[in-house]
Amino acid sequence: MTKTWFITGANRGLGLAIARSILDAGHQVVATARNPEQITTQLGDYGSRLLAVKLDVTRPEEVDAAVAAARQTFGGVDVLVNNAGYGQLGWFENTSDEQIRNQFETNVFGAMHVTRAVLPLMRERRSGHVFTISSVAGIYAVAGSSTYSASKFAVEGWMEGLAEEIRPLGIRATIVEPGFFRTDFLDSTSVSYGAYDLEDYRSAVKQFIEWHNNMNHRQAGDPARLGHVLIELSDMAQPPVRFAAGSDAAGIVQKKGEAIRATAADFVELSAFTDFPQGG
Repeated sequence: MTKTWFITGANRGLGLAIARSILDAGHQVVATARNPEQITTQLGDYGSRLLAVKLDVTRPEEVDAAVAAARQTFGGVDVLVNNAGYGQLGWFENTSDEQIRNQFETNVFGAMHVTRAVLPLMRERRSGHVFTISSVAGIYAVAGSSTYSASKFAVEGWMEGLAEEIRPLGIRATIVEPGFFRTDFLDSTSVSYGAYDLEDYRSAVKQFIEWHNNMNHRQAGDPARLGHVLIELSDMAQPPVRFAAGSDAAGIVQKKGEAIRATAADFVELSAFTDFPQGG
């Protein structure tokens, strides 16, 4: 069955690769970006199955206009992929308040704006699937990912609760946690480091940036294969609420889960001490 997919941030990286995979599979795609001309340059051969729309996810009026265009052109949206976002990396104290707010405006509130606009179309049909691209950093934070991880942890909490809210309406939701994929995510056009340069962190920050630069464009993850996986997940009757994309991500998620379980077990008696005494 042909479906209509709505993909944000589809002009490059994961979003572009996902859009191409969906189109190659014969589906219709509403591909959005701040510069939709970049989409038509890359995907212009798909004819009427592609609708490229201007969309800055931080602007609710543009969100409403893009979703209205999807409805007018294709009659609705079957699958939403909240992909638009970027990485605000660097040490917390080196990161300005403006940088932190901008990170949340795009990664968190932007995804919420789009989902809020699309859900009424899905509720009408009592069907649909919402994917939100999180990150392995959304479940496991490290030094240098504090702000980025904070935004992705927020996304994961929102989506986990949303999945429970919309499941009775026939709508599914999946958090996608990619590991390192071979995209432009670590390029200067997508990633940002701190605005400040505190001496106490300078050596660690330098090593952090060098490590990412050395890995850039050598990552193990194939963006095209992720697109095929999303199609498979969208066809499942009971898709997972969380999906770790990449062997690196799967290993990290398992490690985090085991660590949480072990810590809870180690402190189970101290946790219980905070209860009122029995009969109290």
